[in-house]
Amino acid sequence: MGARIAKAAAIALFTFLAMPAQAQIKIAYVDMQRALGEIEEGKVAKAQLKKRFDVKQQELDKRQDEIKRDSANLESLAREGVMKDDKLREKRAELEKKLTEVTQFWKESQEQISVEERRLTQEIFAKMASVIRTMAEADGYAFVFDRNESGLVYAPDSLDLTNELVRKYNQKYGSGGKGGGAKESAGEGESPAAKPKKK
Repeated sequence: MGARIAKAAAIALFTFLAMPAQAQIKIAYVDMQRALGEIEEGKVAKAQLKKRFDVKQQELDKRQDEIKRDSANLESLAREGVMKDDKLREKRAELEKKLTEVTQFWKESQEQISVEERRLTQEIFAKMASVIRTMAEADGYAFVFDRNESGLVYAPDSLDLTNELVRKYNQKYGSGGKGGGAKESAGEGESPAAKPKKK
C-alpha cells in the first residue's frame, strides 16, 4: 500500500516538474496520522478502544492473580506432604490448562482490539480523503500528498493543510461521524494492546 502511494507521488511530482512554469500548478500535503490524533472523532475512537482494553486487562489481571494464588497454595500443600502425588499431578495439570486459557484469552483480546482499531481508522481515513478532495477542488490544488506515505522528506509549512483538514473534518463530522461543529483540539497517542502482567 505504502509503496504504491510513494510511486504515485513520485509520478505526480515528475509530472509537476515537467509542466511549464506558467501552468501555476498548486500542490500541498497533509499529515494523516497527526490529523487522526487531533480530530474529535479520532479521539472518541481512541477512548472507545481504551475502554475496551481496560476491560480486557482487568479480566486478564483477575485470571492471572487466581492462577498465582492457586499455584502458591498447591506448592504449599506439596511441601507439607498433605496431598498424594497423583492428586498433585492432577492439580498441576489443571493449572497448566488455566494458564493456556489465559494466554489464549490475551492473544484473542489483542486481535479483537487490533481489528476494531483498523476498522475505525479505515473509516476515518476514508472520510478524511473525501474532505481533502473537497478542499483541493475548492482551492485549486492539483496534488495533495500524505506526508507519511509519500516519502516526503521536506516541504515548507506553508504547504501543510493538516490544520485545515482537522478543522473542516470536525465541522463536517464532529465527534460522532454524523456532522456537527466540534472545536479543533489536539491529542495523540498509541493504540492500546492488552498484555499480561510480569510475574
